[in-house]
Amino acid sequence: MQIINGKTQFEPPVIHAENIVKTYYPGTENELEILHGINLEIQRGEFVSIVGQSGSGKSTLMNILGLLDRPTKGSYFMNGENMNAAPDKALAHIRNKSIGFVFQNYNLIARTNGISNVELPMLYAGMSPRARKERAIQLLEMVGMQERMDHTPDELSGGQKQRVAIARAMANDPDVILADEPTGALDSKTGHLVMDIFHRLHEEEHKTIILITHSNELAAETNRIIHIKDGEIVPA
Repeated sequence: MQIINGKTQFEPPVIHAENIVKTYYPGTENELEILHGINLEIQRGEFVSIVGQSGSGKSTLMNILGLLDRPTKGSYFMNGENMNAAPDKALAHIRNKSIGFVFQNYNLIARTNGISNVELPMLYAGMSPRARKERAIQLLEMVGMQERMDHTPDELSGGQKQRVAIARAMANDPDVILADEPTGALDSKTGHLVMDIFHRLHEEEHKTIILITHSNELAAETNRIIHIKDGEIVPA
């Protein structure tokens, strides 16, 4: 909610998913329904975790929320706009501008230094070389990588790679950061350092963050926990 010219304006939720169904191989003998009518709403500025074990459907749901896949049935709105109706080219643009991804395996480009990795989303967004380099350096400094920004991924530890990945996720100042098991490949101490960065992004940058995890311990650090089991959201 915000006040404009003395009038109360209600912002739509960043994410509104209604009766989302995802089916693979529809109409064949191998038809497999993974998500069974998911209803989900996430407000701007929330730090939410989606918790489930392997096979629960959380990765499938993340792919839909991140516009990497489309639902078979149901409606999905981002910032009040219907994503079902958007053509693939428009979805690619929205992904680049509005969603920052952080993956368990980092997904950094090999033989490319930290600055260039962070610049990549800005390159696709059409930002000038000077502006994107300046922002890349600023973001790498923000995640404590100022001493290693010229290093390639094979010269970095797992925690350092993930910090570069978080900086890259922030490149285009996205509406949502989607973090899929971001500490899954890290030891406990390094994982806590990575979670500290997410807390800072949430508290200081007011970012909406969705953490996908199987860890109840990590989920407990977020403001709201959504449990998913066998393709459905279930009570805690």
